Amino acid sequence: MQCLLYIIYCLIIHSLFALIFQNATVYLLCSFLLCEFHYPEAPGKATQSRHERRAVVGNGGGWSGKDITAAVKSTCWQHPYVNIFKHVRVEDWKRSAKEGDVSTYTDKRLKCSVFRIRGPVPANSYILVPKNSNQSLGLTGRYFYLLFRPTPGKYFVVHLDVSVEEGLVVRISFSNMFKEFKSTATWLQFPFLCGSAKDSVYESTAKSARHGKLHAHTCNHTYIDEGLVGPAPTLVRWTCLMLDLQYTLSVYLNRCYSQLKSIKLCANMAVKNMFTSDLLLDPGVSFSEAKLMGLASSQGTGPIPRDMSYPVPKGGSWHDLYDYIRFPSEGTKLPFDSIQKGNPRPESSKYNPILRLNRIIGFGGATTKCALWSKSGDAVVYPCHAIIVSMKISSNQQRFFIGHTDKVSALAFNGNTTLLASAQTGNHSVVRVWNYHKGNCLAMFRIHAHSLSSLSFSYGGGILCGVGKDSHSKTMVVVWNTMNVSKAGEVTILAKAHTDVDIHTMKVAFFDDTRMVSCGRDNIRLWRVRNGTLRSCPVNLGEYHSLDFTDVAFEEGNSSNQFASSRSGYIFEIDYSRVVVRNVRRLLPAQPQHANHREKWTFNTGPSIAINSISVSSSFCATGSEDGFLRLWPLDFSAVFLEAEHEGPVSLVSVSSDSLQVLAATSTGNLGFLDVSSRGYNTLMRSHTDTVLGFSVDGIRHHLTTASSDGTVRIWNMDSLHQLYDFVSEDSPCSVAFHPSEQVFSCGFSSGIVRVFDISSAKLLAEHKQHRGEVVGLAFSPDGEFMYSADSQGSVALYNASEEDHNVIRVVCTERAPDALAVSSDSRCLAFIGPSEYIVTIADSQSLDELLHVDVSILDVQSPRLDSALRVCFSPASTEHLLVATSANKILWVSTKTGRLLREVSKVHKHQCSSLAVSEDSRFLLTAGHNAVKVWEYNMQLDINSQVMFIGHSQPIRQVSFTPDQLGVVSVGDAVFLWDFLAHPVDSLTDIQPDAEVSGVQLSSGMPRQTAPLPSSPPPPLDISSLDRVDQEGEIEHSLFFILFCHLVELKGKTPVRPDCYRHFIPRFKTSTLDQAAVAPQPGEEGIKLKAVIGYNGNGRGNVVWSPDQGLMAYSCGCVVVVEYLHTGSQRHLQGHSEEISCLAVTNDAQTVASAAGGNNGSRSLICIWDVQNGTCRNTISYHRGAVQCLTFSRDDRFFLSAGDFSDPEVALWSSKTFQLLSSVSVSGPIHDAAFSPSAASQLACVGSQGAYFCLINTHGLDVDLKVKDHRLVKAPAEVGDVELTALCYHMDSFLFTATNRGHVCVWDINTQRCFMTWEADEGEIGVLLCRGNCLLTGSNTRWLRLWEVEAVQGVNGTVVVLEQEIMLDGTTVSAAFDNTMDMGIVGTTAGTVWYINWPDNSSIRLISGHKTKVNDVVFSSDERHFATCSEDGSVRVWSAPSNELVVQFQVLNQGCGCVCWSPSSSKERSCVAAGYSDGTLRIFRLSSSEMEMKLHPHQVAVTAIQYSANGHVILSAGKNGLVAVSSPMNGGTMRVIRDHKGAPITTIQCCKNFGLDGNEMWLAASSDRRVSVWAADWLKDKCDLLDWLTFPAPDDSPPPSLAAFCPADPSLVVYTGYGVEKELSFYCLAKKQIIKKIALPDWATCLSLSCKSQLIAVGSKERVLKLIKSTSGRFQDFVQHSDSLQTCRFSPSGTLLFTVAYNEIFLWEVQGLTSVFETQTL
Repeated sequence: MQCLLYIIYCLIIHSLFALIFQNATVYLLCSFLLCEFHYPEAPGKATQSRHERRAVVGNGGGWSGKDITAAVKSTCWQHPYVNIFKHVRVEDWKRSAKEGDVSTYTDKRLKCSVFRIRGPVPANSYILVPKNSNQSLGLTGRYFYLLFRPTPGKYFVVHLDVSVEEGLVVRISFSNMFKEFKSTATWLQFPFLCGSAKDSVYESTAKSARHGKLHAHTCNHTYIDEGLVGPAPTLVRWTCLMLDLQYTLSVYLNRCYSQLKSIKLCANMAVKNMFTSDLLLDPGVSFSEAKLMGLASSQGTGPIPRDMSYPVPKGGSWHDLYDYIRFPSEGTKLPFDSIQKGNPRPESSKYNPILRLNRIIGFGGATTKCALWSKSGDAVVYPCHAIIVSMKISSNQQRFFIGHTDKVSALAFNGNTTLLASAQTGNHSVVRVWNYHKGNCLAMFRIHAHSLSSLSFSYGGGILCGVGKDSHSKTMVVVWNTMNVSKAGEVTILAKAHTDVDIHTMKVAFFDDTRMVSCGRDNIRLWRVRNGTLRSCPVNLGEYHSLDFTDVAFEEGNSSNQFASSRSGYIFEIDYSRVVVRNVRRLLPAQPQHANHREKWTFNTGPSIAINSISVSSSFCATGSEDGFLRLWPLDFSAVFLEAEHEGPVSLVSVSSDSLQVLAATSTGNLGFLDVSSRGYNTLMRSHTDTVLGFSVDGIRHHLTTASSDGTVRIWNMDSLHQLYDFVSEDSPCSVAFHPSEQVFSCGFSSGIVRVFDISSAKLLAEHKQHRGEVVGLAFSPDGEFMYSADSQGSVALYNASEEDHNVIRVVCTERAPDALAVSSDSRCLAFIGPSEYIVTIADSQSLDELLHVDVSILDVQSPRLDSALRVCFSPASTEHLLVATSANKILWVSTKTGRLLREVSKVHKHQCSSLAVSEDSRFLLTAGHNAVKVWEYNMQLDINSQVMFIGHSQPIRQVSFTPDQLGVVSVGDAVFLWDFLAHPVDSLTDIQPDAEVSGVQLSSGMPRQTAPLPSSPPPPLDISSLDRVDQEGEIEHSLFFILFCHLVELKGKTPVRPDCYRHFIPRFKTSTLDQAAVAPQPGEEGIKLKAVIGYNGNGRGNVVWSPDQGLMAYSCGCVVVVEYLHTGSQRHLQGHSEEISCLAVTNDAQTVASAAGGNNGSRSLICIWDVQNGTCRNTISYHRGAVQCLTFSRDDRFFLSAGDFSDPEVALWSSKTFQLLSSVSVSGPIHDAAFSPSAASQLACVGSQGAYFCLINTHGLDVDLKVKDHRLVKAPAEVGDVELTALCYHMDSFLFTATNRGHVCVWDINTQRCFMTWEADEGEIGVLLCRGNCLLTGSNTRWLRLWEVEAVQGVNGTVVVLEQEIMLDGTTVSAAFDNTMDMGIVGTTAGTVWYINWPDNSSIRLISGHKTKVNDVVFSSDERHFATCSEDGSVRVWSAPSNELVVQFQVLNQGCGCVCWSPSSSKERSCVAAGYSDGTLRIFRLSSSEMEMKLHPHQVAVTAIQYSANGHVILSAGKNGLVAVSSPMNGGTMRVIRDHKGAPITTIQCCKNFGLDGNEMWLAASSDRRVSVWAADWLKDKCDLLDWLTFPAPDDSPPPSLAAFCPADPSLVVYTGYGVEKELSFYCLAKKQIIKKIALPDWATCLSLSCKSQLIAVGSKERVLKLIKSTSGRFQDFVQHSDSLQTCRFSPSGTLLFTVAYNEIFLWEVQGLTSVFETQTL
């Protein structure tokens, strides 16, 4: 009674609240408060205090009871969530149970107490909630959240018992012990794949599985990872797991979720809590972020509750610290597989999943009668076998709905096209309901019928009607209630009927959800749902009762009028309200005219045209008929006003909602639409009508050819999906192959005939009939010289493909059909199966001579049956690997040299492998088996079963392969699937290198640098009380005694060995030498002046110095020292070296800089002493025989120290006043670093391969004497192992820090020369150490820069070390300079970059961005506001002028960029950069968007030259094989290929405007065989004619490059230089056809550029000389500032600037006044 009164009381109060509070949120909150303070105790239980029993909002209830749900039926207290541990007071263990090793501990990451469950057997240690099996939690929340962390290296199990309708209990279990998904009527078992820490090896192992399985279908397709389930990895993270209980039960068991009954958490894991909710909560979003994003509980989402959240440090990212797993995740959800981590930010994961379905060529499958318009009319939805495709009609862009496992047989939209329903055929038809715009599946249900043929949605989407056949082949009609499908995924059956009436189609009336109309053989029926019953009545057809009706349609806006079509050509107009036929019309063909008589056809006589489909709008009716016509009629059917003829019968017509377009489909697989207003017809899709047997790709033209069982061979454009050609033959095609470079393909037929076609001319080139059986194998060699074919009777034929008629060279007969052919990537070997099914033969590809037989049947001696070969494939990167797929479902790696088995993989697919292919770099393996594609890691380094599976095909896949550019995958079977291959990182387009965030420190974005601030505190004063004084003349009052307390030996007769550490400087290898005859111009008379140096030499060591007080920074690039003032950005260049500078040093007053570089022609190294103020060289020193390893000044600037490299390990001490040698000593091993004490001028130390050298400077009068005080060598401590000491720095007076090549830091007591402390500061070699106060900086080859706080403690207790901050840079640290507080500094890396680091602000700015590898090209834009460079590292960089700041970088990994050019447009919005790469591709980048606009693949070899035509209409590119391709920058197509230079690499392409004829362009190409071709072109008219051909004589030798260019002042002159009888420049006149002038050169030219002003020519040579020549007089000047041979020189378009490049050194010169310069030297 008390409970009843309370319920009445609650209803009254709720009603009052509803009247008072109009806002639903306030009302709901009041409901929560009511539940909290007024909930009565369950009957029969003692009363508890309010605090014990209250249900705090969001934290669940806290009362007790035998059955918690029995207290009250209301569940409002469970919203928004229930804290389960608090709900049952788990720590009391009264309503929960624990067994085994269950304890609590404080987790350091979460900073709170958590439960730990441990035990060797998971089932013996657990937490059970509630305690007794007869109790129930009664939690109704749809989503279950578990906050836990699996124990590393262990297994765990979780069991959830949930109640469904009819009181049935279902157990849902997940564990990392389960290897596969299993299900029964009452139990679901899911494998669980543990996540791991970010960037760990465990995370990279699982990355191939991200986005996959059930939880992440970013492209609406599924892939399945096998072999990754197992014990939790070492670095497993805390996880928030969300299970959608309602969906899981609905999809997997077709059950309705009721409540969560109990939970059992079994070892081994740590658990924070668990809760249930009806809200989909995001743990990675804070409350403030949720507010900004508009997330609210009213929308069913929001942030995770605060007491359930994981802590995130300020500035950190939740997803970098924890894992979030949703099961199932967003996207298509399939009823199988596992639970695992998805990517919480799919947009940031560029290469997951590894395959992404991009496009499908195909239409139909089970039916061609399904195609739908979207409401807006901009997209068409249609089935392609098991996949549903939505295609934009404007762009042909496709998106996919994947989930069906058999062919889709019916589709239906609701009125506003937000819901899409689909059905699949088969014995167990499945219906899916999708959110059309999001692409995710809302519900899936089975109807226990087969051959589901029709679906129809009501206009509002609340009713779905379907027609199929039951198990007795009777027609079954089902009506579902779909009102709640969008919110909860609920679909219930409203009514069901079984009937003997035949039904072809059935549609729900647009004006009444309960009414339907159907038609079929002999009937048209009207249906109605009432009181759960489905009833129908027939339309009285009278004399037409025996017709076969095909389709019905309602007139738009008219509820009483409907139309029906029939196979007899009749169209019925029916009055729906009166259920009578209003009109009958018949479609008749046009009557033929006969001369003698005419037989008039009547309404009921004569042939008819079957009408397959009908669609009616408010103004006209569309019909599709068997004769192939789409016809549009007025509603009175008086006459046809528009028609379109198709290649086959029209199976479907559909009028768009705006009546402007009519969709038509044919039974031959074509899909298109008629534009009513323009009367134009657009074909959207053509397709094969039967199985696709094979394919081949033309990588140059992006064409795809396919052969099908429908008897056709078709050629497709892979970009637009349009069918280009269709070859029809009475003979069935079996196999096809494209020529690797020509526009030619071959086709093998079932009759044994092999035909070769030329596509461009549509001509049959050859026909061969030597085969006796079906041609099952066809291939070209990669070099295009040979072709191979194989037939089913066992013969293999070899053809000469270099000839047009493809003559047969040899035919080899075997005993068995070699139905697999493979040619090695070097075109040397051919592999096929034969002479028996157990033998794989490897033969010479040019003669078919047998080289090796491999018997696969004996490779597995333990197999109970003989294994036979099915497919073979060579590895492209390693021709010694042959892969063989066998009948035992294995893949064998076999050596092509010995036949030995190298490796094998078993259980490749559930069915036999039908096709396999290896990526070009041999990183990935593709296999196809049945209807699945798998991607494997080729080397199996992570796991022998490291693979990912992709489904989508509904029939067995016949062939799968990578596209030639390795960016895609093609698979064929039921249709043609085109996939994006995302794991191959060739098109990684980035803004200037590294990741934007590393360990909480924000890195520079690569934009122009900001001003580097000055330090806030001045440097501490130097204590000189103990230092010797220097008199005014600079003489030393006392002689110096340089004492080394170490073992010193003289190196005699020993071969120097390079030390194993990167810290030691090794000059870059060069083959060039300086031309000693070169003479630099007199000062003030230079024709060009060095304006800027772009780049930094990352190969140097200690070659960046910085004075924070003056804002001065000096660094080296090549043989030039660049002094840059950070406040102004201006540069000063110190030029005096001729070799690569190894290191720098600067005095403490920043007035003097010292630089060291190797000497010329084996001479001693040169050390230059520079006056910073005026940029002059004060002194030079030559002492060390090898390279100089390090330079350093003493703290008082009195002394200067230099150390030689490993070839001459000698330390020299110099006077900083006179730079006279004071003392020197040779040591027993290489020296890596040296430093003076910051406080005692008489102390210094060195470190090297042998150990540490503690040095002391003593003075004894005027004599300099070197004595050895101690012969003991101070080696590295034993605890760090056999290491080299690589770097050092002092800490105060008594301690010295040294680093090792294994990442240790050692702390030494200077007085005792003993190491008293070590710690591992890095995983790699530390090459840089700096100490300022209590701050220590370490830089290593792991790219980490770390800041440590060290607290000095006198005595043996050593030093307390704490890692304060760290940052990862883009390369190995080689140089560093910081202020006296270690707050800010400059760091140089091997990546050619210099960084400004600010530790207090956690910021970094890239000051200098140079190329690390060889720069191949540099070119100005036409307006000279930008210039572009490209490099062997695959980067294209765009710089702004005149600031020379890096604007954007386009990076292509694993490829070199050989050439670059600008589009002619000067507009920034239209300005583009085109680049050529080593894989034969061209890429066009748009500057305004900083993105790649287009990728072209016109070449099969490296691109050596590229140029836009003068007007920008085409792009001319040349390959290493001498072929010149003319490509369109608009569509990427190859317009023509010019073969005149074939066989010799092209070195130059140049274009110019207007020569001879108006509007024409002229261009030239020079090749390495000393030939130059000149062409006249009009690209708009597709005209390109050869004007002239120049061949220059030369002896046979290894020549330098051939270079040619148009003269800017007179384009009729061509300037040429190359290998010949003489070293010279030749001026060739095109008008006179002769050489009119020559200028002699002292050296062979390696680069050439002509200025448009003053007739200047720049010529670079291998001898490092840049020669500036006046073309009119022949006078010249030499410039020798580069340290290596020049490979590029380029004038700006205006002629005022000049670029020169030597390796990675980029110099920008300013062209001076040219009138008075050339007066002294003449060639």
